[in-house]
Amino acid sequence: MRIAIIGLSNSGKTTVFNALTRGNAETASFSSGQFEPNIATVKVPDERLDVLTRMFQPRKTTQADVQYVDLAGITSDKADRSGLPPALLNYLGTADALLHVVRAFEDQSVPHPAGSVDIARDVADLDLELAFSDMAIIERRLTRLNAEIGKMSARERQVRITERDLLLRLQTALEDERPIRDLDLTDEEAFLIRGYQFLTAKPILIVLNLDESQLHQPPSLSYTSAQSAVVPLCAKIEAELAQLDDADATAFMEDLGITQVARERVIQLSYNLLGLISFLTAGPDEVRAWPIRRQTTAVDAAGTIHSDIQRGFIRAEVVAYHDLIAAGSMAEARKAGTVRMEGKQYSVVDGDICHFLFNV
Repeated sequence: MRIAIIGLSNSGKTTVFNALTRGNAETASFSSGQFEPNIATVKVPDERLDVLTRMFQPRKTTQADVQYVDLAGITSDKADRSGLPPALLNYLGTADALLHVVRAFEDQSVPHPAGSVDIARDVADLDLELAFSDMAIIERRLTRLNAEIGKMSARERQVRITERDLLLRLQTALEDERPIRDLDLTDEEAFLIRGYQFLTAKPILIVLNLDESQLHQPPSLSYTSAQSAVVPLCAKIEAELAQLDDADATAFMEDLGITQVARERVIQLSYNLLGLISFLTAGPDEVRAWPIRRQTTAVDAAGTIHSDIQRGFIRAEVVAYHDLIAAGSMAEARKAGTVRMEGKQYSVVDGDICHFLFNV
């Protein structure tokens, strides 16, 4: 799953990228004209894996992961609505979600492109840029549809009319400053527009990039869009912590008066906004978290491990994580009656520990 890191110029995007990925990407590269993005895969923190590893003593433990793509800064110019650069749009279109870094810190040595720090304004400006991109796609498609509909067969014409009417509805919402993710679309409508990769349809996590003085009283932002969240993070400090070993990081955190690194919360929120949950497998060979979409059936969850397991699926042996921990072992969980046998259509729940029985 890919998450694109976006934001206005000088918002600290690459520092956030380094904090999340424990990387050392050059923070000045984009300002020097480089566009090639920074890309890194990050493990999703999951304390349940630590507990299961102690219980099963496996040969290896494997976390779920997400990929972050750090893109060049966006210049918001209300007088110029020519749209986002095509190269940037190519990367944004392939992202499953967006992480918008918003500058909350003051630094006279790094001028804000708008001349002042205003988180609400910057969020609104970038939302508008994304909306203009979506409206441009809709306008081009509507022009083509209107030219073609009259020349189609009756059956094909009705399909295109349905598409046109939906696009007009999306266009109206965007003109009213409502992102597509806020619309109540049916499954059929969502499928119909999936190929467009609309930017305002993607889940979005807003990261307020703080300075050290704001750590204990971060600014607030009201953002009520669907499939969204807001989280404060001091990217400079988190990037420094990411480069330290555990002992030095703990000492540094004590000096700052913080008890938990924010990067882990940001990664977990990213994972959740993607609509993902984890089912777990546990045994002497491996303890592992497997990412799946919410409401995934047992047979489809089996397919994330191997297509042969999905094809030959018989049933799933399932125990909830908290039931296994309460019992102390799989044997005791079976005695307690908390290990269940589920069929193909069972909807796997976050934290389910699954063993799939199959025959091919």
